Amino acid sequence: MTTNAITADTSATATATGTAGTTAAAQDTRTRLDFGKTAPKAFRALIGFDAAAREGLDPALVELIQIRASHLNHCAYCLHMHTGDARRAGESEDRLHMIAVWREARHFFTPKEQAALALTEAVTRIADAGVPDDVYAQAAAHFDETELAHVLALILTINTWNRVALATGKVAGTDERRR
Repeated sequence: MTTNAITADTSATATATGTAGTTAAAQDTRTRLDFGKTAPKAFRALIGFDAAAREGLDPALVELIQIRASHLNHCAYCLHMHTGDARRAGESEDRLHMIAVWREARHFFTPKEQAALALTEAVTRIADAGVPDDVYAQAAAHFDETELAHVLALILTINTWNRVALATGKVAGTDERRR
């Protein structure tokens, strides 16, 4: 397996030659593993799952879900990517700033968005308390069964993408998607 990580020897050599700052900056933009290149079938399957999950969902809601899960998972790479996508799609700065504290700023979000955010938190933190019946019931009250299944699939995909990004050392601001 080939990785892009800088070895300790390279860092030590850079420090000795006075280029440690350059090496540190270069290291900040490298990943441990290019998941898409080293596991292309798994990567394509995840892209397909992600695309299928989004079908029929409001693009603004998709970004809210992805941003909230990325907050909870501390995934700076995905958080940077999805806040940028949301801005390009016309999302307001006020709402973007309030996603992390949506319960204290409910007036920024519709009841349907609040239900999706609550479900996102429950599924993302599933080990803490499962998905409480009241959270599921609230989501089910705002989404028909097909929409709810897609919301759940989207929550699952963003949690997977967060784990891929964190495990492979993706760096915020280095989104390589084609535009």
